[in-house]
Amino acid sequence: MTISALNSFRISVGTDVAAREIAVKQRGGSAPGLFWLGGFRSDMVGSKAMALDALGAEHGLAVTRFDYSGHGVSGGDFNHGTISRWLEEAEAVFALTKGSQIIVGSSMGGWLALLLARKLLSRGERPHALVLIAPAPDMTHTLMLPSFTPDEHESLQNNGYVDQPSAYSATPYRITRSLIEDGAQHLLFGSVIETGCPVTILQGGKDPDVPPAHAIKLVTHILHDPVTLTLIPDGDHRLSRDEDLARLRDAVLRLVGA
Repeated sequence: MTISALNSFRISVGTDVAAREIAVKQRGGSAPGLFWLGGFRSDMVGSKAMALDALGAEHGLAVTRFDYSGHGVSGGDFNHGTISRWLEEAEAVFALTKGSQIIVGSSMGGWLALLLARKLLSRGERPHALVLIAPAPDMTHTLMLPSFTPDEHESLQNNGYVDQPSAYSATPYRITRSLIEDGAQHLLFGSVIETGCPVTILQGGKDPDVPPAHAIKLVTHILHDPVTLTLIPDGDHRLSRDEDLARLRDAVLRLVGA
């Protein structure tokens, strides 16, 4: 099989002071294509994203990856990032795809995948399927805010941000008040979540950041579409071990043929 070339390019999203350059990597191939949405502070060259690209290359499937603004090699300031801003970028990059797409979202990318699916449905379109890895819908209000100490709540109000240590970075993760406030516009829990397609969820049983109960709560909100939840008892948040990547690969291939 001839492996299609990988194209790297940039697109501009937003206007005036909100304009930012978004880095994209796109591999040609057949449908359904694979569309990657990374997590908070992750990028398009992480192990899961690269495993997805390798899977596409092996099977002749189109693959699209990109970095949100303030992430990876894209432009923009991370501290200006909000769910609205990153969703706008996801929509702009998705518009570059051809044919049906399997949207694969990790952590925050799972929230964005659900929001993107809702946008598509509002236009009479639908994804081929969703694969959600430790999905974190509503994370600003169900995962971040409840974890803040009184001092962090005070910092959020007075300074406009909270710096929290992270197991994934030597530098703290900054969570801004604008991210929290904007997240309120995109909350999904509390009403039926429509995707218009099959949904597969991969969730680690030992995830310290997005607990299994969060994935189960998500399942109870998806009432009109088929959902498969795979709980990996010893899995962490990243789900990037060889066996985890094999599960991701198998999940995507099952949906390709569905």
